[in-house]
Amino acid sequence: MSGHSKWSTIKHKKGALDAKKGKLFTKLSKEIIVAARDGGGESESNFKLRLAIQNAKDANMPNENIERSIAKGSGKETGGSSLEEITYEAYGPGGSALLIQALTDNRNRTAAEVRSTLSKNSGNLAETGSVSWGFESKGTINIETDTTLTEETALSGIDEGAEDFEINSEIITFYTSLENFEDLRKNLTKMNSVKLINSQIEMVPKSSLSLEINTSLKTLKLMENLEDLDDVQKVFTNIDITDEIIESFENEN
Repeated sequence: MSGHSKWSTIKHKKGALDAKKGKLFTKLSKEIIVAARDGGGESESNFKLRLAIQNAKDANMPNENIERSIAKGSGKETGGSSLEEITYEAYGPGGSALLIQALTDNRNRTAAEVRSTLSKNSGNLAETGSVSWGFESKGTINIETDTTLTEETALSGIDEGAEDFEINSEIITFYTSLENFEDLRKNLTKMNSVKLINSQIEMVPKSSLSLEINTSLKTLKLMENLEDLDDVQKVFTNIDITDEIIESFENEN
């Protein structure tokens, strides 16, 4: 899991900029549409929809956009039936492993865009199963707290059922099982001096790959370019993202 939280922090900062351009809201809307289509439009009985709605609210997406997306997914409005979930497996610079999650209404277009982005950034598509075995699905919850309370808060999160955590300055990332995800999120938000940043179901690497800094920076740039594609929702990697790598990446951007 080493470095996973640091990339999440970068994505959160970038997400604030994307929200201004509407790109983040478009991706969040797709998640809501598919969740409502697959599990029904009632969030009480649809975990995937509850999570998608919460993520949209965390990003300050307007309620009317959320309701419209639910309506599309549940068939009350048109526009939700054609979206398809696809996961691409790939290798990046230095043999880094990549999982690329997409939601698309045109499989051929998305495949071509993903393949082109990979080839332009020293990557290539991999056979099904060759990468995914190295990842596992986990609930991740990112919170912000006072720097003097990070260790105390992190240990409290373990007491509440978190399996592990990473501390990055004032930000703590908790990892938990899917079964305990909602209860942990609820209990963390009740703690004093805690601000919830976001919570996701993510593919977390079982082990990390250490690369030299320039190769790691190329991998992060590839991930950024992939996530800039309209049809790509999330990208996960197994590389060890150190503080030095993050600092260099942010300085380049």
